[in-house]
Parts: sequence; structure tokens; C-alpha cells
Amino acid sequence: MAGHYFLILDNGGTNTRALLFDEEGAQIGVSVFNTPWIQDRAEMREIDLKGMRDSLFAAIRQVLSQTGILPKDIACITCVGHGKGLYLLGKNREIFCNGILSTDERANDLAKSFETRIEEIYPISHQHVMASQAPVLLRWIKDHEPERYDGIGNVFSAKDFVRYLLTGGIHQEIGDASGNNLINLKTRNYDDRLLAFFGVSEARQWLPGLVESADIVDKVDAQASYETGLIEGTPVTGGLFDIDAGTLGSGTLNHNHYSVIAGTWSINTYLCKEPTPRMLGIMNSLFLKDRVLVEASSPTSSGNLSRILRLLSPTGKESDEDYRRLEANLQQEDADFTQVLYTPFLYGSNSDPDAMASFVGLGSTTTRMQLVRAVYEGVVFAHRQHIDQLLRSDTTRPQSLRICGGAANSPSWMQMFADIIGIPVQTIKGHEITGLGGAVLSAYATGGYSDLRQAADHMIHVDSNFEPDGAQHRKYDEKYQRYQILLDALDGVWSKLHATRKEGTR
Repeated sequence: MAGHYFLILDNGGTNTRALLFDEEGAQIGVSVFNTPWIQDRAEMREIDLKGMRDSLFAAIRQVLSQTGILPKDIACITCVGHGKGLYLLGKNREIFCNGILSTDERANDLAKSFETRIEEIYPISHQHVMASQAPVLLRWIKDHEPERYDGIGNVFSAKDFVRYLLTGGIHQEIGDASGNNLINLKTRNYDDRLLAFFGVSEARQWLPGLVESADIVDKVDAQASYETGLIEGTPVTGGLFDIDAGTLGSGTLNHNHYSVIAGTWSINTYLCKEPTPRMLGIMNSLFLKDRVLVEASSPTSSGNLSRILRLLSPTGKESDEDYRRLEANLQQEDADFTQVLYTPFLYGSNSDPDAMASFVGLGSTTTRMQLVRAVYEGVVFAHRQHIDQLLRSDTTRPQSLRICGGAANSPSWMQMFADIIGIPVQTIKGHEITGLGGAVLSAYATGGYSDLRQAADHMIHVDSNFEPDGAQHRKYDEKYQRYQILLDALDGVWSKLHATRKEGTR
């Protein structure tokens, strides 16, 4: 495989990246742009698909130019993307409307209504209902935007849409589809009963044929070759949605570790052979050909920090220097530094569906840094809530949490994760772990390794270890209990505040 490189296109809800990796798993180039999302109403988060296409192709050209890698030396391309959300093509396979991101909340009321009947479909999909799942969004569009609904020709997940841009192929990778409440986990196929449950049976005609992650399913077409500089015919895999990519990129292929992604979403997973029984907040999806990914997640992670920093900044911006100062402060202080509690619900909740972000416990002497530290802690509390859900569904306790995402760039935040959750934390060498997962998949798909475990062992390496501090854990445990009491006290209040917010946006 000498001289072979892997191009990974990672379409995230906040940023989108074109990354190049070599066969050793080393990242040798990246071009990043802000995902061009639109928020015309508080609960809606859409994406300009034509703008995203242009920016993505420019990023591919840039990373090739930046690294000097010849397009002929790219052995394979893998697309990675956020799960859930909705990306549509029209009847003639054209872009005809905006995409919908996974943090969109327009269908919250619908999702709550469907969830009251979850026993009807959980034995089929082993998924709870979330507002950003494709069939829920399709039903919302059917009810509120019938002209848009009637114009649909194809339904995609994020990374399947990106693959379409490169190849013109109409496919949907099965792991992504299973996380979108579209797949019968036993038959590994679409199930008409699921679409009927959501009241969108006619959508069956719009669902692409299913493909496996590690299969070569398409090749770069002439148009994409012309616009990106890639070689026509370059192989493209089925790809991975970001949860699977982060799990694979962290080397979490057995039951000894949990995978944690701390980015826009708090995503916490482990792998097993069979779906877990129905439990509140636990989701199951297909991972590659023989495993089930057990997941507890919500959009409650490190995306909160960047937004709060912008709100607290006189310029309305954040900077690298801000993060350096914060890291220094985190190293100097501990669990006693602030008693302010923060609920990290700017983009959604793992509590009441109507819950919103809030600071509780401010006093006349509260400082900006105490507020910011409360955000750091609140994000980890949300992760702990999900980890506790996973532990209740599991038969063994993991040896470590392998964490990737934006929060993993802060050693002090990683120590806080270990101290609050009480489980050792590991980080992986490299900054783009979901991209690394795509590179491991590409290496395996092109025949470089006999199995994924061999590829992962060769390309993935632990960077840092963080052991829980017993004294800090006890203090944080008390604070976490207060956090839980706060959430219980606000249960039922959020809906009234949410209604007021919606009235204020009209």
C-alpha cells in the first residue's frame, strides 16, 4: 500500500472537512469550512446544499494543493457525516431545497407524540423517536410544507448525500439508516411498518438501495473529477455516519471500552452482538456487518461552550487565545471553584424535550470564569447521564472511556470527564478521530488488511490517559446530584418557557 492515501470527507453539523490520511493513519492535510447552516426560526436549523457542495469541492482542491498529493495516489474516498437530519433531492435528482441538520427541533411535538406509542415499533427498529430522525421530519414536511413534500425524489442521510455529489450514485448506508428509525434490525432492511407508524408510507419509493459501510459502492464521476481535480473512477466506500466513524477511529471494537464523542452532540456508545431491551434513552443501530452499536446521545456537548464564549465576549467572537487562557485556568482550579450549575441545552436536551440552556446559582460576586467553568461541568454532567444509561443496559463496566471530538483537545476537560464520571479516560493520537475512522475503513475496503481489527491496531494509537481523582470525584458526585435535583425541579416548567420562546419568534 506504499504511496496510497485516503481522502475522508467529514460533513459535520458545525464544520465540514476534507482530510487526507496515509496508510499509517497519520493525518497529512485538512481543509475546513463552516457548514453553511441557516436558522430562520429558533427551532429550525437547515443547510444550504448548493453552498455546501461548492465549499466541499473547494476544500478538496485546497487539501490536494496544500499537501502536494497527486490525485492518482488517492486509493479510496470515504464519506463521513452527522447522523439523523434530512437531505433531499427532487424528482430529477436535483437539489431543490435546503437540507435539515441533526440539531433541528421543528418536529419536537411530533416526536413526543410518536414516543408515547414507542412500544409499537421498538421491537422492529430498537430506536426511540427523536425529532431529527428522517421519518419524523418527513411527516413534519408532509403536514406543514406539502409542496416541498410532493417534490421529493430521494431521501438521504448527510454522508450519503456527499457521496452522491462525488459519484451521482443513489445509495443509503445501512448503519446510518438504522439510526434514523428506518431499518428492521433483524432483517437488516427497510420495514414498511416503520413508515406506516410515522404516517409516511409513500416515502418508501424515495428510499435508496442499502449498502454496507466497507463496500466499494461508487466511483468518482466525470463532473466531480472536473470540479475537484480527483481522478475519475476513484473508489468510494459506503461510508460511515459520525458515531460509527468515531467508534472505529477510537479503536473501540470490543467491550473493554466505551466510545464518547464530545462535539456538537454528546454521543456515548458501546458495541455488542444483540440489541438491548427497551430502556429510556437507549438506541440501537447496526455497526458494520455483525455488531450492534448501543447508544445514548443528545445535542448537549461541547458545542455549548463555543456559543457561550461568543455570548460572553465583548466582540461576540471566540479565539484560540480564549481557549489557551481557559485551559490554564482549568488547570489551576478544581470542583470547588464554582457552585453555579449550567444545563447544556442550547441545541436540544437529554432531559425534558422542551428544556433550554440556563445558569442557576449566580450571585453578586459570580465571575465570568465561574460561568464558563459551569459550562464545562454541565457538558460532562450531560455525558455522565448518558454513561449511566449505558451502564444500566450493560453487563460489565468498561475499562476506559475513549473520547474524541472538540472537548478532547483540552487535557483539563478530559481530566474533568474522568473525575466526574469516575472511569478512566483515554484520548487517541490525532485531532480528527472520525476522519481516522474513515481512513481505517478505506484501508480495509481496499484490501490492505484482512479485517478491521488489524487495520485499527496498525493505524490507531492511544495518546493520553486520565485517571479519576477520588477526592474530586466525590465533590463532583455531590454537585451532579444537585444537577439532577435541578432537572427534576424544572420538569414541567420547560414547556411553558418553550411556548413563550416560540411566541416570541413569530
